[in-house]
Amino acid sequence: MNASVRRVLLAKGLRAFGDGYVSLLLPAYLLALGYSPLEVGIIATATLVGSGVMTLGVGLHAYRFHIRTLLLAAAILMAGTGVAFATITSFWPLLLVAIAGTLNPSSGDVSVFLPLEHALLSRVVPDRDRTAVFARYSLVGALVGAIGALAAAVPAWLATRWGVAAVAAMQWMFVLYAALAASTALVYRGLPKALDAQARRAPAPLTRSRGRVYALAALFSVDAFAGGLIAQSMIALWLYQRHGLDPAEAGVIFFFTSLLSAISFLIAVRIAERVGLVNTMVFTHIPANLCLLAVPFVDSLGVAVALLLVRGLLSQMDVPTRSSYVMAIVLPEERPAAASITTVPRSLAASAGPVIAGVMLGASPFGWPLVAAAAIKIAYDLALLATFRAVKPPEEDGSSACARA
Repeated sequence: MNASVRRVLLAKGLRAFGDGYVSLLLPAYLLALGYSPLEVGIIATATLVGSGVMTLGVGLHAYRFHIRTLLLAAAILMAGTGVAFATITSFWPLLLVAIAGTLNPSSGDVSVFLPLEHALLSRVVPDRDRTAVFARYSLVGALVGAIGALAAAVPAWLATRWGVAAVAAMQWMFVLYAALAASTALVYRGLPKALDAQARRAPAPLTRSRGRVYALAALFSVDAFAGGLIAQSMIALWLYQRHGLDPAEAGVIFFFTSLLSAISFLIAVRIAERVGLVNTMVFTHIPANLCLLAVPFVDSLGVAVALLLVRGLLSQMDVPTRSSYVMAIVLPEERPAAASITTVPRSLAASAGPVIAGVMLGASPFGWPLVAAAAIKIAYDLALLATFRAVKPPEEDGSSACARA
């Protein structure tokens, strides 16, 4: 790996650690402040809406700016978000910070950082290594995110060992989130400015690949809407309601699901080499969604956790392959826009999920969000297979732009 790749992976790890515990502490923190499940869902939705709008702006204009500069600005915004959540307790100010900030209520990365880092990675590695690098990128996020999930137990430990009030302990975790952002900014600052000078400038965000990018964005939005119904914060809320778990116990569960997801990223590279990126995305995703569909129908917590673990092993194999596929079927100069435009609908569509899940869980602890998400995701898998199985990479200068898609 070159130095730029290492820096991106380090920054990804720092952010993933913060996201890992914030996604679990966010609902517990808001409930401790006296908010209802519906209000928790509204704030979680606001974080996704804000990320979508911000990422759209970056996607449409990133080709005019240095990616390094945009990454530094995003890190500063992340620091401000942590400070604000540590010091503000009123609903409406929190809602505004959620919209404008970088909090991530999901186990995946849905923030403005993602398309920028994807475009940068695709710029500094050869096409033949792209899927493997994206797998490492996802691997770092999953492993460090799993450790972050375990850190959700820190407030309870502080309360038990040192007598710190639960709300105050969770607020200190948001301060830590701001500190992680500052460290991330230092990592980005070391990226060479020459990367942007070497990049080919596009006359527009998208040119030849506009149709296929928009089609992918539409399909990804369907998958993301379903994913919003089962954002990690909302699954944690369901576990709190249905099975009486606390954040520390949920953190252990999500640690192991993230660990299994991390293992799956490396397996996905091997599978994709044999059957292609689209087939890997679809034929690992469908069994994962069948497991998700079964979870609410079992009364045993042990069986439910086992199904979530199996889902964790299978459901994220499409993450590195999806990222690599988007980069594969567009021209190199279109990659920043393609990464953003395929991410924005995911954020916007996912933003509706938590509030709907909050309404469902407020009405019944059965787990209807999990059932709905599984059914929608299976429909998405079949549509993706039918639409993109035969799509090939564009040709540039008479030769294939990348390896087999």
